This record gives sequence, C-alpha cells and structure tokens, in this order.
Amino acid sequence: MAAVPQEKLVRKQYLVSERQVEKLKLIASREDKSAAEIVRLAIDAYDPDAVDEMDAPEFVTLVAERLKEAVKSTRAARRKMERTLKALGNGT
Repeated sequence: MAAVPQEKLVRKQYLVSERQVEKLKLIASREDKSAAEIVRLAIDAYDPDAVDEMDAPEFVTLVAERLKEAVKSTRAARRKMERTLKALGNGT
C-alpha cells in the first residue's frame, strides 16, 4: 500500500471543556490513535449540511445519543449536588 503524503500541520490552540477532553481521550484510546489525529478526523468528517441530508431514523438516533449524554451529565451533577448539600447539612 502506498504511503499517503502528509499535509503540513499547523499548531493551534482551542478551548474545550473537561468533558470534551475526557471524551477525546476515550475515543483516542479506543481507536488507538492520538488525540490530535481524532480531532483532525472529526474536522474532516464535519459537515454542517449533513443534518439536512440525514434521513429521519439517522436524525432520531443522533438526537437520542445526545439526549442520553445530557441525561447522564445531569444525573452526575445532581448526585454531586446532593452529596454537597448533605455534607453542608452535616457540617453545621
């Protein structure tokens, strides 16, 4: 198989959330690639018009996945808040 010529890479810095960093680490580990490579692949794959081209089942699946992520995050925040409130109640 012929080697693909490497594009000239440019160093950039972007601000991302801790959740996104953890997700990036997980994906990179699963794919056995560097985090930088995962970011480059994601940028290449991003198509802002893709939602218009999706059929209904694909769109529903995408929305369901995002909703599950939001519910998981909300539950984690709620557990943390409940622990904090309980600790504050016991500290007085």
